[in-house]
Amino acid sequence: MEAKKTFLSWPVLRQVRSGDFLGRGPAVTSERTRTLQPRTSTADRVVQSVCPYCAVGCGQKVYVKDEKVVQIEGDPDSPVSRGRLCPKGSASEQLVNNATRVREVLYRRPGGTDWERMPRATAVEMIAQRFVESRRAGWQDHDEKGRPLRRTMGIASLGGATLDNEENYLIKKLFTAAGAIQIENQARI
Repeated sequence: MEAKKTFLSWPVLRQVRSGDFLGRGPAVTSERTRTLQPRTSTADRVVQSVCPYCAVGCGQKVYVKDEKVVQIEGDPDSPVSRGRLCPKGSASEQLVNNATRVREVLYRRPGGTDWERMPRATAVEMIAQRFVESRRAGWQDHDEKGRPLRRTMGIASLGGATLDNEENYLIKKLFTAAGAIQIENQARI
């Protein structure tokens, strides 16, 4: 229940009484504001991470309470971002805790109109089979003059800017070993 307002609680009088003549301190601070605590102060632990959105790699501090992310802030110790985050990075807590976030594999059959749930292992196996079959179907061992090519035109890679250098390196090695020559990254396009 809210306290009864009196003439003495008038903001101008509070400013004069407290010496806060510009109205930027205790005179304009409500009781609710005085009792608020930041979500970061109640966290069980802080985990260092990297923002998932672009290739910059800004450092993040992820505050966890009861095994749930409660806040994500810029990491001042990060040499990349020095504690700063762009609007997307600042809102990445919403990415983690969004109630509508898809947390399972969904598959829509060719010509289908509805999505169906699929076990992750089945989806990975399906992708691997299609990868191998596309590689086999597009394989070029030699050109028309008999020169060795040993490549496939059936698969290509477009890496994402949210991947770090190590992940992009491994993807490049995988696709090169598979014989793909069309290997690109979104960060360069």
